[in-house]
Amino acid sequence: MSIFQFKQFSVDQANCAMKVNTDGVLLAALAEHNNPETILDIGTGTGVIALMLAQRFPAAEVHAVENDAPSAATAARNFQSSPFAERLAMHPVSFQDYFASTQLKYDLIVSNPPFFLNSLTNPNEQKKAARHTGIKFFEELLEDSSAHLSSAGKLALILPVEITPQITSLAASLGLNVHTQIAVRSFNSSKDHRHILIFGFGKQEMQNEAFFIYKQEKKYSQQYITALKPFFTIF
Repeated sequence: MSIFQFKQFSVDQANCAMKVNTDGVLLAALAEHNNPETILDIGTGTGVIALMLAQRFPAAEVHAVENDAPSAATAARNFQSSPFAERLAMHPVSFQDYFASTQLKYDLIVSNPPFFLNSLTNPNEQKKAARHTGIKFFEELLEDSSAHLSSAGKLALILPVEITPQITSLAASLGLNVHTQIAVRSFNSSKDHRHILIFGFGKQEMQNEAFFIYKQEKKYSQQYITALKPFFTIF
């Protein structure tokens, strides 16, 4: 079944290399900002992150970019069929081309990027593009995002823990500092497997938070339920 039903909208996943997944929904649920007016989702895939952010921030205009044509077309349909259609805009281009074409500044930029650096690639070209990248991608992502953030803007990324130091260092060289780091674990006793990093301009004491998905086998944690309850029909 290609349709993923949320409480306020539905997501058709047909022709999308990256389906609705835990990384994406956690980023959308946990990305922090005080009432952003403008939001950009880079590499929107199905459009699920943009849709969740449109629900979370009802005064925000939400833009999304996606350079995989089939995914972009599917996301555009998902946007149009949602209750937030008037506040959603789809740009079927690379983020590099989009940023080169606009002077807009965003209060919140989010991305669940491809992050398998220097790893075995997927033989399926569409999935390869969605999941694998090189360090140049992150250099361009951070440089372009920093140039298009408002002065109080936030950039939120979800990454595997192994590349967090490298990305944090790159961001710092552009004046972006980690204001919040959320360590995502399967269980409270597990090792971190993802970090949600929330960057902003200016230095401040970094807030470290821990987020675990399960309290026990097949039982979601209260943190997870609280974060996803506004969206998931199972809660």
